[in-house]
Order: sequence, then C-alpha cells, then structure tokens
Amino acid sequence: MDNDVAKLLDGIADEQRQRDARLLVELMGEVTGEPPALWSGGIIGFGTWHYKYESGREGDAAAIGFAPRKAQTVLYVTGYLDAYEDLLERLGPHTRGKGCLYVKRVDQADQATLRAIVARSHETATASPEE
Repeated sequence: MDNDVAKLLDGIADEQRQRDARLLVELMGEVTGEPPALWSGGIIGFGTWHYKYESGREGDAAAIGFAPRKAQTVLYVTGYLDAYEDLLERLGPHTRGKGCLYVKRVDQADQATLRAIVARSHETATASPEE
C-alpha cells in the first residue's frame, strides 16, 4: 500500500470510519486488481479514468474511489448513479449525489452489492471506447 494512503488511514480518528476505510481498501483492491492511490481531496482511488465533456473540458479521475469523511464514507463511482439503480436497491442504507454514494456504515452495506458497484464502476471507466 502506498505510504500516503497508509498515513491517511492511520490518521482517521473515528474507529468505525477507519475500519470502514480499511474494509474498502481491501474490497476495492480485490475487485479492481489495482493498488490504492491517494488523489486530491483525501480520495483513495483505484485505477484511472480519463474523461472528456462535450464542452472540451477533460481530466483524470479514479475509476472507483472513496473518501472517509467525518460523518460518513463517500463512494465516487464512474458515471451517474442512474446506471447503478438495479444495485442501489439492494445496497442498504445510503444517500446519493449525482455520482457519489454516502454510506454511514460500510460494514452494514450488502457486501456482494458493494462489490458489484465497484466492479461496474471500474469496468465502465476502463472499457475501451469500442466496447
């Protein structure tokens, strides 16, 4: 594990939030086959996704990632959550933004569903344009 990621994990004061973050590092690493990397804003990401909007704006983001925030864990997925609707129904307690999920207790989320969300996000981000 990258030293910056390890430092961030060790610095999480809330024990539950730290356990959730460690669980996600393990789960996302297993599902994606990618090592964790620290992105700006305290986001721990797996893999990369190059995006380009119709406006011409483009950049790189994590293919799947999360941020252990004070009140909850934020999961950042590729694309909009509409593409995950079938899975979100089974995830368990969460709230949503456009492209992120807010989960208070990652350990209480349905783990198989969480793995499926991670896999779909990573596959969407890393699929070649011809697919």
